[in-house]
Amino acid sequence: MTSALPATPPRVPRSRRRIAALLAGVVGAGGAVVGLPLVVAGPVAAVEQGTLVPGSAPSEALGAGGAVDYTVYLPPGYDEDAEQRYPTVYLLHGRGDTQAAWQRVATDLDELIGTEAIQPLVVVMPDAPWNDRGSWYTDSAYEGSADSGTGAGFQVETALTRDLVGHVDATYRTVADREARAVGGYSMGGAGALRLTLAHQDEFSAGIVLSPAVYVPQPPADSSVRDHGGYGVGHELFSPERYTELSYPAALAALDPALPVHLFVAVGDDEWANPDPAEASHDIDFESARLYNTARRVPGVTAELRVMNGGHDWDVWQPAFREAIVDVSSRLRTEPTVPWDAELLGSAGDDRAGGILATPDGGTTVALNLAGSWAGSQPAGGLDVVLARRDADGATLWQHPIATPADERAYGVVAGRTGTTLVAGYTKGDLDGKHAGSTRDDGFVAAVTAAGERAWTLQTGDPAAADRFYALSSDGAGGAYVAGYTSGTIPGGTSAGDKDAIVGRVSATGELLWLRQVGGPGEDKALAVAPGPDGSVYVGGVAGQGMPGAQAAGANDGWVARYDGAGELVWLRGVATSANDQVSGLVARADGSVVAVGHTRGALGGASAGDNDVFARAFDARGEVLWTTQTGTATDDRGVTGVAGADGTVLVVGTTYGALGTPVGGVDVFTLALAADGTPGAVNQLGTRERDGADEWDDANLFAAPGLDGAWLSGLTFGAPFGAVNAGAGDVFVTRVELATGPGAPSTAVSVEATARCVAGRAQVSVRALNGGDQAVSLEVSTPFGTKSFAGVAAGKSAQQTFSTRVAAIEAGEVTVTVQEPAGPVEVVARYAATDCAA
Repeated sequence: MTSALPATPPRVPRSRRRIAALLAGVVGAGGAVVGLPLVVAGPVAAVEQGTLVPGSAPSEALGAGGAVDYTVYLPPGYDEDAEQRYPTVYLLHGRGDTQAAWQRVATDLDELIGTEAIQPLVVVMPDAPWNDRGSWYTDSAYEGSADSGTGAGFQVETALTRDLVGHVDATYRTVADREARAVGGYSMGGAGALRLTLAHQDEFSAGIVLSPAVYVPQPPADSSVRDHGGYGVGHELFSPERYTELSYPAALAALDPALPVHLFVAVGDDEWANPDPAEASHDIDFESARLYNTARRVPGVTAELRVMNGGHDWDVWQPAFREAIVDVSSRLRTEPTVPWDAELLGSAGDDRAGGILATPDGGTTVALNLAGSWAGSQPAGGLDVVLARRDADGATLWQHPIATPADERAYGVVAGRTGTTLVAGYTKGDLDGKHAGSTRDDGFVAAVTAAGERAWTLQTGDPAAADRFYALSSDGAGGAYVAGYTSGTIPGGTSAGDKDAIVGRVSATGELLWLRQVGGPGEDKALAVAPGPDGSVYVGGVAGQGMPGAQAAGANDGWVARYDGAGELVWLRGVATSANDQVSGLVARADGSVVAVGHTRGALGGASAGDNDVFARAFDARGEVLWTTQTGTATDDRGVTGVAGADGTVLVVGTTYGALGTPVGGVDVFTLALAADGTPGAVNQLGTRERDGADEWDDANLFAAPGLDGAWLSGLTFGAPFGAVNAGAGDVFVTRVELATGPGAPSTAVSVEATARCVAGRAQVSVRALNGGDQAVSLEVSTPFGTKSFAGVAAGKSAQQTFSTRVAAIEAGEVTVTVQEPAGPVEVVARYAATDCAA
C-alpha cells in the first residue's frame, strides 16, 4: 500500500542552501536573492500589510528630556487578537542614515509573513542622531573637545538595551524575553547589532550583522570609527584602549555559553578595497569572514555567513535581510520550549556522534568522534574515536580510544560475542599495526571486550585509494556486516566508475569473510546495512548514475540490494524518481522483510510536499515492494535511520526544518511511528533551538538503537539540552524515546468560531481556532474567500484570520479547519451567518 501524512505548513528552514523558494524570489548572480512577486496559476490573494507607526521612548540614559525616536512595524492582524504576543526584532541604521532607511523592508516583512516564511514580528527601527549620526551605538566616554568642535558622546548602548527595550515591551504586545528578541543592523548598525547581541545576552538571543564596520585589532587610520567619539575617552576623540574594551573579541571572551546566541553575518563581495596593502585585512568582506570564523568557534555561539553579489549598499543588505530574517525568525520563541531530557557529551572541539548500543543492564555503549580532550581522554590526532561504556544512570564505566595521530571516525556500534562491542568506520592512519605510512582512508572494524580492552582490529582497503565503512550491523553470530564505499578496487572487485559501494562480512574473531564491490559509472555509496533471512544481508545507499539492474532516474538515486550468505548478489532495486533520492537507513523486520528509510525530492509514495520529503519503503525478501510511505513539510525533511518495534512496526528517525510535530529549533530530530503496513502514527519532534541531528551541510549525524524500554538516539547537536552547556561547536547528545507504534483514532481538541461582519461597507469573515489540547498543532483554515495555514499553534493559544470578501453582501456559509493531529488529519466545521453591509 501507499500512505502519506498530509503536508504541514513550513516553519522556515535555516539551511546553507538557497532559500529563494521560500522568499518568493529568484537567485541572481553571486547567490543574491532578488525579491520578485510570486507567480502562480490562478487568482492570488493580496498580501496583507503591516503598519508603520512612529514612536518615542523616554530615556534617562540620554539625560534630561532624552528620548529614542523610532518607527515600529506592527504585523498584519496585530489589532485583531488582543491576546497574541509577538517576538521583537530591532534594526539599527548605518552612520549618517536615519530610521527611515530600514522602513523599506516593510514590504519584505509583509510578504514573508503572508507566505509564512517567517512568523509575525514586531520590528523596531530606532533613530540614532547622536554624535553626528556616528555613535556606533556605544556608551561613549567622550566628554567633547573645544579644539575639534565636537560635543560629548551619549550613553546610546544603555538607552537602547534598557530604555528602548523596556518601553517597547510596555507599549506593544511583545514577549519580554531574550528568546523572543533579536537585533540587526548594517555597516555601523551591523557593528552595533554585534555589540548588543554579544554584550547583552540577557536581552537578545540573535543578531543580524550585515557588512559590519568592525575591525581587529584596531580600525584603519582613515576609518570614520575614529571620528565621532563613539570610542572616545575624556577629551580624546578615539581611544585604542576603549575600542579594544568594546570590541567583539573582548565580548566573545566574556560570553556566557549558558545563554547561547546566534549570528547571521552577510557581506558583499565588492566591498571597498583599501589601497594600502597593509590595511587590506581591514576590508569589510575580510573582516566579516574573520568575525564569522572567530565567533563560530566560541562555545555558546552559532553563526551563518553569506557573501552576496554587490558592495556596501542595499543591493546587498535587502536580499541579505530577507534571508537573515527567515533564519532568525525560526529561532525566536514566544512560548517556553519543553525541556529536552537528553545528555550532552563532547569536547571543546567540533565533535560528531559515532553510534550507540543499548546494553542488557539498561546502560549504553556510545561511540564518540572527538576533536579534543574529554573526560580524561586525550586526543591522539585530529579526530579520534572513543568508545564509552555507561551504566543505566549515565556514569562512565570505561572508555577506550580507537585512534592514531591521523583521523578516525566511527559510523556504528553493535554487540559482538560474549559482551564484546564492535565499532566500524574509517581511519587514515595505522590502526592495526600493519599499515605503516598509510595516507589513504581505510575501512576498519574494532572489537572491545566487556572490560574495555581491545580484542582485535581489522583494517582493509585499496592502498592507493580512499575506502570507508559508513554502516555496521550485527550478523547474529558475533560478527558484523559492513558497508561503505571504495574509490579504488578491492581484491576480486572491479571499479565501475568514480566511487563504488562495498558490502562485506567480518567474523566474530576479526576475519574478513568476504567483501563485494558494486556500482555504476557515477559516485555510489552504501550508507546502510541490515541482516536478512537465512544469513543474507540487505544494503542500501545512493547512486550517481544508476546501478547494475537499476537505470539512472534522477540526479541521485536511492537503491536497496540483497546479498546471500556467501556474498553473492540476489537482487538490486532502485528507489528513485526523476528528482533526487537517497536511502540512508535500513530496518530489518522479523518476517525477513526490510524497510528502507531516506529522503526524496520526488513522489515515491504520494505527492511531494516540497523540498525533501521523508520516505519509508518496505521490501520483502524477494525484492518486491510491500508499501511506501512519504511525508514532509514544505521545507527540508529527511529520514535517516529507524528501529524495529513489535509486530512489524517501525520507528523512523530523521531530521526536519519544518513542523512534522511541534517545532523546537532550526533543525530538529523527529521520530515517526509506522504501523506494520506503513500507516503513519505519532510524530515526536525534539532538540534544541540550534541545529540537531545534521551538520552545516545537512548531512545527517544520527543513530538509533532499540533499548529495554524504548529506543536510544545519539547524534550531533550545536546546541545544548536543558541544564547543559555546549562544550564547543558540535557536541553529541544521548536520549531515550518511546517506541510509539501505530496510528490512533484521529481526534482533536481544537474548537472553531466563525463570524461574518461589516468593515468599511464590505463583508468579512473572521475565523478563530482555539487549541484546547496539551500539545501544539498545525492547522489550515479554508473558507470560500481564501485559505490560511498556521504551523505549531501552541496549547491554549488561538489561530485567528480575517478574510476579506470584497463585496457588500454574502450568504451563510461554512469554514473548515483541518487539524494535523499525530494520528491523522481532523476536520472541524463552523458556520457563519449571512451578512448584508448595504442594508
